[in-house]
Amino acid sequence: MNDIQNELAAEFSELAVQIIGINESGFESGNHNIIDEGHTLPWLQDVDLDADQNSDYWSAWNVTYRDVVIVDGTNWPVAVFNVTDRSLQETANYEAFKQLLVDTARGACRSDARACELASSASCP
Repeated sequence: MNDIQNELAAEFSELAVQIIGINESGFESGNHNIIDEGHTLPWLQDVDLDADQNSDYWSAWNVTYRDVVIVDGTNWPVAVFNVTDRSLQETANYEAFKQLLVDTARGACRSDARACELASSASCP
């Protein structure tokens, strides 16, 4: 993810795309591994404020492990790209994911229930 973030900043700086990690509630003990390994992306910790034993954002967005939720300019989820199902080690997936971020930042993928105009096969609500 660091590589994609750096490429987007260099190639599409005008789009101001920002990748942020959100850790699931209950898995806080691994946070130091992410931070200590030299990752430069912002890393946030989800919480369980309603004490229902579920992460608040993970539950609200129906996130599964290794989902990347892409949000539009209003922070509304518009697409999901799972990096387990579509490993970024494969060039085609890497490029599709990067293009999805660019398309969303340019407004091609919308949160208003209109069809996403994407070349990739990511899922859009």
